[in-house]
Amino acid sequence: MKTASGLPPQAVVVGCSAGGLAALHVLLGGLSRPLPVPMVVVCHSGSEDMRTFCELLQSRSGLPVGEAEERQHAGPGRIYVAPSGYHLLVENGGRFALSVDPRVAFSRPSIDVLFESAAEAWRGHLVAVLLTGANSDGALGCVRIRHCGGTVIVQDPQTAQVPMMPAAALELAGADHCLPLPEIPSLLEALCL
Repeated sequence: MKTASGLPPQAVVVGCSAGGLAALHVLLGGLSRPLPVPMVVVCHSGSEDMRTFCELLQSRSGLPVGEAEERQHAGPGRIYVAPSGYHLLVENGGRFALSVDPRVAFSRPSIDVLFESAAEAWRGHLVAVLLTGANSDGALGCVRIRHCGGTVIVQDPQTAQVPMMPAAALELAGADHCLPLPEIPSLLEALCL
């Protein structure tokens, strides 16, 4: 299976909010083998300390999971989680930057901020996944990703614990793929492996 651009993926970005931890467990647990690209995650967890969140993800993943750090390079075969209280951006060359700029869509970290910066950094080599959530964060980022040639996968809102976020993305940006959550891991494998 090919990406929207026909180019091989260099990164996967994932956004979620309410119900996100459970959705990420299904997503990561459904991968039969590690992806050969970095996965960068923004989840509105409400937690001040993301270490426990990373540990919970690590328990369902065959990949190392950790918080993204300033100037860190997004290396393949790892999962990077946005730290609490910071926007996570991707610069050209795949390095992370952290920002305390104002909240976007009532959130910091914001999915839109990650998605829009990743779209500029990876262009047609980017795959984005937007999952369950209770606001519209991520919708504008999906628009930018599709404009830059990236591939957008949105969880079918009817299968989301909280459908507002995927529904907003579909209304504003559409999607290259709209699937129930359990079908997304095999699609990621088909695109990335």
